[in-house]
Amino acid sequence: MRPLSRRFYHRRTEDLARALLGKVIVCGDRAGQIVETEAYLGPEDLASHARFGPTDRARVMFGPAGVAYVYLIYGMYDMFNVVGHAGAEAGAVLVRAIAPVRGLGDDPAVGRGPGKLTRALGIRRADHDGVDLTAGGALFIAGGRRPGPIARGPRIGVDYAGAWSRAPLRFWIDGHPAVSRRR
Repeated sequence: MRPLSRRFYHRRTEDLARALLGKVIVCGDRAGQIVETEAYLGPEDLASHARFGPTDRARVMFGPAGVAYVYLIYGMYDMFNVVGHAGAEAGAVLVRAIAPVRGLGDDPAVGRGPGKLTRALGIRRADHDGVDLTAGGALFIAGGRRPGPIARGPRIGVDYAGAWSRAPLRFWIDGHPAVSRRR
């Protein structure tokens, strides 16, 4: 498998969230097909880390497209995001769920949820935040199969963001057994 080119990531964040479905995250000897994503736009998006500008935590969102943005939540879960935007904007796509491809067994629940997928793949903030996904190193995203029908709806866990919590910026492969469940 070969990494996607930087050109792939140069598009509107919302479009990238859709385009990543079906692609394959490769981390060392493990790999998973992306089946669910959420787009987090620039400073105008009240659910996005970019809303506070280029802070130490979110600086990578304002940098080049095609870079990993990995952050820790609740002191225990690493969240894997892909920086993607058009021009000088900020934005990133949270990968919410993967289906096993290599080195993860057969259980579709292994990557059902953003914290579970990073644990399954071995993605850690300390090792992977800021990694260039186009360089072909230990962490990259490769092409995959065209997904089936794509569904969309509001993002999960961002009720604090007012109207932005209802924006249909979550995308998933409809009916796929590895898609996370809304609680």
